[in-house]
Amino acid sequence: MEKNKRIVVFASGSGTNFINIHENINKGNVVLLISNNPKCGAVNYAITNNIDYKIINDFRYPNNKDYEYKMILKKYNPDLILLAGFMKKIPNNIIQLYKNKIMNIHPSLLPKYGGRGCYGIRVHESVIASKDKITGATIHFIDNEYDKGPIIIQDKVRVEKTDDANTLSKKVLEIEYKLYLKAVELFCDNKIQVDKNKVIINE
Repeated sequence: MEKNKRIVVFASGSGTNFINIHENINKGNVVLLISNNPKCGAVNYAITNNIDYKIINDFRYPNNKDYEYKMILKKYNPDLILLAGFMKKIPNNIIQLYKNKIMNIHPSLLPKYGGRGCYGIRVHESVIASKDKITGATIHFIDNEYDKGPIIIQDKVRVEKTDDANTLSKKVLEIEYKLYLKAVELFCDNKIQVDKNKVIINE
C-alpha cells in the first residue's frame, strides 16, 4: 500500500475498526482521529499510540462546528476519510469537498437495513426479526443521504437458526475488519474509480 496516502478517521465509540486499520497498515498513514466523544475508546487508543486527535462536538463548538471540521481537515489534507462508528452526520459541505473520499462501514448488505436510525445492534435485530438467511457488511462512499452512497465492496455471513442479534453482531464484526482493511488498501493503491455513481475496482 502506498505510504504517502494520508488517512483521517472519525470515530465515536470503542474504535475497533479504527484500531484494526491502524494496526494492519503502514502506521504513518493514519494522521488524525476526529471524535465527538472525548472519553471514548478510540480517543484513548489515539493517545496511547501518539496519533493526533481532535474533539469536535456541539459543546465545544456550538456555533461553528462545520467550520471547525473544514479547517482541521484542510490542515491535515487527507487523501481518505474513514467513518468507523462515528455517530454524527458529516456536514454536507465536507461531503462535497471530499467527494468519493469518505468511506463508511455498515453492518448489513445495503441497501437492506440502511438509513437514519439504522446502526449497531438495531440492524442485527432487524435481520433476526425478518428471518433473513444471509446478512453481511458493506463499505461505501458517503453522500448526503444516510447509507446511500456508492457501494465499494460487500461480504456475507450466514444467519443460523440459533443466532440472535448479539451473536450475529460478532459474526458480522469479524468480516467488517477484513472488509474495511481491503477497501482501504484498494483505495490507497489507486484501484478504485467511481463512474456515474458506480464503483469500478481495478484489481
